[in-house]
Amino acid sequence: MQVEKRDFVELVPTDRPRSQSLDGFDPEYTDIVDYIVRCTHRIWDEKNPGLIYTHYADNAVVYSSLGTTHTREEVVRATIQRIAEYPERRGMAQQVIWNGNDKDGFYTSHLVTSSGRHIGPGPYGPPTGRNFIARTIADCMIYRNRVYREWLVRDNAAMLKCLGVDLDTVASQMAAEQAAKGVTLHEIGEGDRMLGQYPVNTKADTDIANSDDEAKFLQSLHEMWNMRMYGLVRDMYAPTVLAHWPSNRDTYGVAAMMTNVLNLAAMVPDATYTPHHIATIDSVEGGRKIAVRWSMDGHHMGWGFLGKPTNRRLFVQGMSHFHIRNGRIVEEWTLFDELALRIQLKLPLS
Repeated sequence: MQVEKRDFVELVPTDRPRSQSLDGFDPEYTDIVDYIVRCTHRIWDEKNPGLIYTHYADNAVVYSSLGTTHTREEVVRATIQRIAEYPERRGMAQQVIWNGNDKDGFYTSHLVTSSGRHIGPGPYGPPTGRNFIARTIADCMIYRNRVYREWLVRDNAAMLKCLGVDLDTVASQMAAEQAAKGVTLHEIGEGDRMLGQYPVNTKADTDIANSDDEAKFLQSLHEMWNMRMYGLVRDMYAPTVLAHWPSNRDTYGVAAMMTNVLNLAAMVPDATYTPHHIATIDSVEGGRKIAVRWSMDGHHMGWGFLGKPTNRRLFVQGMSHFHIRNGRIVEEWTLFDELALRIQLKLPLS
């Protein structure tokens, strides 16, 4: 029930007895990690999108950075179209962090590195023939063999940069298409990080924590992001931390990690950081791994990769995986979709 150190054929064995109670799941799955890795491979790499009919509920809701779908048939159609656009794509599982059981349901956070070639037409234009590498994290709620809710963050910007496609051009086109359907940018005003002139709450909301360790970790994230205590990076991260951020940015060391944090915070300086789910597993590489699904809600008030500040509302849907050893983060994978943020800046106001 671990992904690290294992070749694909070890992750999806054909002769291993079931190692975890999976009432209602198809018999070939031996545990929840096998389920999520194997069914993803069968659907995408083996090109069997018809398996979605037995692996997604008919009313499955999928929240992605580019929009929300509400039916299984929409998932089938989108999968067929994406396979046709990137038929050589390979999705390689890096890790699956999960919690739950077969009685109440499972929650999995699946980090995938995809590689392939753009050889079919699609929403980003005609085929370029160019290779790409991009990361995705998919968080799924699963009950009796079926995904009934999913949160999906793809690093679309990383893919487009590999393909040589201009992000602003695509963002303008997609914003115009959404506006034609009545989609607008909804302004919420001030976030709830503080109330009026009161100071920021020093205590994190830890209701989603499943353990004292998770509660402590959520408190650290709250202090760093919501209380603006960015110096905590030096305490939370190992000196040799390896960080993987959007647009395939890999950075080394605490100083680089501090830059990652400050660049995002400066771009949305009034943002409220809200964790929505947390899960922890022990790691065969030592220590433990933590998955956090989060959002940041604020306004584009500072310079950054989105260019000149527009003061428009920005909603960042993000996911992070952390590898912690000896009390410090030694590796981090953080994803949000830069393309989705650019689209928001081009939508008409409601």
